[in-house]
Amino acid sequence: MKLVAIGGSAGSLDALRALLPSLPKHVAAVIVIHLPPHQPSLLSEVLSGYCRLPVVEAVDKLALAPGVVVVAPPDYHLLIEREWSVALSRDPAEHFSRPAIDATFHSAARALAANVVGVLLTGANEDGAAGLCAIQARGGMTAVQDPKTALAPEMPRAALARCTPDLVADPARIGAWLATVIGTPE
Repeated sequence: MKLVAIGGSAGSLDALRALLPSLPKHVAAVIVIHLPPHQPSLLSEVLSGYCRLPVVEAVDKLALAPGVVVVAPPDYHLLIEREWSVALSRDPAEHFSRPAIDATFHSAARALAANVVGVLLTGANEDGAAGLCAIQARGGMTAVQDPKTALAPEMPRAALARCTPDLVADPARIGAWLATVIGTPE
């Protein structure tokens, strides 16, 4: 099994609207979007409208499962564990964010190495760039939204300045690529 780890910030809902319909029904996925820390999130409900898979907000020690998309809750980092589960952390904000994309990507790279496919979408800071490179360094595959298609191109540009992803494309093409990379169930 592979884990698809997706991160984004400003403009990422539109990007996810184009990407999520292509996710294979047997994929395990996590999504980290920068969220305001002190208000409830409707992210799982919103993303459910774009995706044929169930979308749930993470709780501590939730097992990652094929066919389920897990989203980070407000004010918690979403960390990936070797046991194919998530841990929620209140460690300090990274890049002014909690949840931070780098926290998720780094933990996924450490825990699952080549079994991670990292995707970095639009955003207005450098969060996710170092973590995406960590996924690639551990043998995972990576994709970055083409900055020309991003509402906020800073995040994709930061990733492209640090590493060379397997794919740079618009979100719909990244979705189609994920379907081929994940393949059919084993």
